[in-house]
Amino acid sequence: MKASGKTGRLSVFPLGGALLFPRMHLPLHIFEPRYRAMIADSLARDRRIGMIQPRDASDPPALFDMGCVGRIAEVEALPDGRFDIVLEGLARFTVLRELDVTTPFRQVEAELEEGREDEFLSLGERASLEVESRRFADGLGYAVDWEAVTRLDDESLVNGIAQIAPFDVASKQALLEADSLGDRAALIVQLMQFYGRHGDEDGTLQ
Repeated sequence: MKASGKTGRLSVFPLGGALLFPRMHLPLHIFEPRYRAMIADSLARDRRIGMIQPRDASDPPALFDMGCVGRIAEVEALPDGRFDIVLEGLARFTVLRELDVTTPFRQVEAELEEGREDEFLSLGERASLEVESRRFADGLGYAVDWEAVTRLDDESLVNGIAQIAPFDVASKQALLEADSLGDRAALIVQLMQFYGRHGDEDGTLQ
């Protein structure tokens, strides 16, 4: 179970398939006017925004209950008003309610998860994840520097795969919401096995 932390107002960026985890990084290109306004607002305040996935394709879309707060660690303001940014993950959050605001971007009242102890995989969990990752990547024709992969710590490996793997939005959300690193690693293995068998039936993994 997640540990509850402080609550507060949070500007959110709904983006399907874009996961952020604590201590991980996520590069983003910001071009829509409402999100350019959100980045400008964030830079003027605390440099924080919440990444969250939409549940559906309505406008505005319903949001999943959990996302991750990111701090704008790097920013390049482009001449035409767009931004290239890199978010550094700080903490997962749970949406308590959406706020009625006049800003072009959405804001929520959110409860932030408290910091966690470092988590590690067992040798068996690590081996299973690496074996299944190789099989999955080979099946898709991905070129991977496996020597570099073996040097990653457990958290970077698990959360890095969760960020980049071509799973659908619901699967990505399940990975974000996993209670522990071991649970997330096990789910990644299950998803790779499932997508490896069924992902190409309609010619796509998403």
